[in-house]
Amino acid sequence: MISLLRRNKAQIASQTSSDSSVMKDDGVVSVSLDSLIALHHSAESLALKPARIRALSGGDYRSPFKGRGMEFDEVRAYSQGDDVRTLDWRVTARTGHPHTKLFREERERPVLLFVDMRCAMFFATQGAFKAVRAAQAAALLGWSAVQQGERLGGLIFSEGSHIELRPRRGKPPLLHLLQKLAVHPAWQKHNTASDPLASRIALNQALTRLRSVAQPGSLIVLLSDFADLNEQGSAQLAQLARHNELMLVDIHDPLEKELPPPGQYRLGDGANFMTLYTSDNRLRENYRARFNQQQETLQQLCRRYKMTLLPLATNDNPLRALQQGLEVRV
Repeated sequence: MISLLRRNKAQIASQTSSDSSVMKDDGVVSVSLDSLIALHHSAESLALKPARIRALSGGDYRSPFKGRGMEFDEVRAYSQGDDVRTLDWRVTARTGHPHTKLFREERERPVLLFVDMRCAMFFATQGAFKAVRAAQAAALLGWSAVQQGERLGGLIFSEGSHIELRPRRGKPPLLHLLQKLAVHPAWQKHNTASDPLASRIALNQALTRLRSVAQPGSLIVLLSDFADLNEQGSAQLAQLARHNELMLVDIHDPLEKELPPPGQYRLGDGANFMTLYTSDNRLRENYRARFNQQQETLQQLCRRYKMTLLPLATNDNPLRALQQGLEVRV
């Protein structure tokens, strides 16, 4: 029952009262290239800065990798294999133990947008489909990156499609990415029931490809509901986080968090229908606990590997949610 709610385009209506309906008839279920382009004005209020502000000499961002660069970073105890030319003789003499200087190199920072277009993303009971919010958030972040002179790339994937766009500078690469989002085949195929195995394989394969596309020091923004994220996928994220800055935009629908008020609800995916009874308190509690456990697992992953987690509900304003998330992150 829960799987049906999460994986299909749902049309939900109360059989008893229109006031208790949880599906908006005016819900947004698709995007257009023009609507994504129009977000460039809104993106001016987004500050897509790194989590740590960097010096401006030789590049806009300080590399997370220590080496022989222009900017002194710290002194630490000498380790076998360190370059003897970087020994800090003053600290060595003062402590009686060899110490070496570390430097940080100034580098440019590519921005990669990882956009999930699997079947699970074509669902909403309020606001807009999760795929719509993902596309809108990607457009806002893309415009912000371009306005700040970043090199922008992307990876758009579904169960049956995989598109990679290498990071490039300027508006044309962004417009190309937005065009790929607006005409993605998934917009026409979202009525197809999702296969959990195919969904999981698509996510794992996309994360594997992302590791090949991402250059060390990149800012990677993953826009997804992270459905079917398993140990293999979590391990891929952990590997990416070792050499890149990751921001996970977790997109969910209010119905996934909490069942609607007690009653009877008719559910459909356009072809099949069923009735959902939500009066059972145990069912409601188990449903809530399952969502909370999934969220806690994702939060623990992000805390462990220093990734930013930004929640975005289908009934949220994506600009406002990104503004709040980026403020906390910076």
